[in-house]
Amino acid sequence: MTSLLQIALMFVHAAKWVVLAHVIMSWLINFNVLNLRQPLVWQLWNGLNRVLDPVYSRIRSILPSAGGIDFAPLAVLLAIFALEIVISNNLYAFG
Repeated sequence: MTSLLQIALMFVHAAKWVVLAHVIMSWLINFNVLNLRQPLVWQLWNGLNRVLDPVYSRIRSILPSAGGIDFAPLAVLLAIFALEIVISNNLYAFG
């Protein structure tokens, strides 16, 4: 059981880094540090959007509109941190 929880925790950590990479990349694109006309930047951005948009769209349908601010990544990160805490606490209970 411990091994399964460790594997689940590994996936939670990877999901956290994917969301953080998407947030940082969106800031860099909005401040014109990264240019979407570059093929590598476009492929990374498109891939991250394809992975995260289904999750974000579900969160956006629940959250109220906040003008131009998107709180969906914050809600996803909070859910990931909560899941990480739950898995970590159960991991030590089985250890």
